[in-house]
Amino acid sequence: MDAFELKILRELKKNGRISNVDLADRVGLSPSATLRRVQELERTGVISGYQANIDREKVGIGFIAYVSVGLSSHRKQAQLSFEQHVEFEDQVVECHNITGASEYLLRVETKDLASYKTFHADVLGECPVVDSITTMVVMDSPKDIR
Repeated sequence: MDAFELKILRELKKNGRISNVDLADRVGLSPSATLRRVQELERTGVISGYQANIDREKVGIGFIAYVSVGLSSHRKQAQLSFEQHVEFEDQVVECHNITGASEYLLRVETKDLASYKTFHADVLGECPVVDSITTMVVMDSPKDIR
């Protein structure tokens, strides 16, 4: 990956809807060369997709928490069981297998604290391999570049 491709990625990360002409101007290439490079980055999977940034409050998300989950077993089957348990839960927007005292770190987004309490009890609390749950409530996000 060369300096132009890194500039392209940096600009697309800031604004995935930037026009090819504006992108070319910002990275210092012709529009045709920029388009070829973007298409190659997409073809090779370096760029795996584009997404919209949603104002969570406007769609009813008023509560965000990071949840540390410890399992009762370190076996692969326990991990697979937990991953399958949360895979289709809309409230779980991120699930990371981590090192340290817990096996997983989840980002959970719900309407409010009462909705989170229901999720905590009915989803995490009912998963047979879950041994511990630690919730860290997001109070503010002064920097969030996802």
